[in-house]
Amino acid sequence: MSAPVDMNCKSLVELVTDYLEGALPEAERASLEQHLAQCDGCTAYLAQMRVTITLTGMITEETMPPDGREELLGVFRTWREQGSSL
Repeated sequence: MSAPVDMNCKSLVELVTDYLEGALPEAERASLEQHLAQCDGCTAYLAQMRVTITLTGMITEETMPPDGREELLGVFRTWREQGSSL
């Protein structure tokens, strides 16, 4: 195993999806978990991401109000038009 990678809050935010998907290399995973053990803010962020994933998995087109659907589609259209820079 290689030496742990320095981890800060910004790095954790950038890697959290890979972490949750189990796709981080061992050294990065270990460093991220070490950072989590010392950072209440990032621990809360990770918990929020887990809740978000769970809740968004419950949303279907049928359960979304029409105005909410249109607003979400508008956000995606704007994002695409701006070259994904939102």
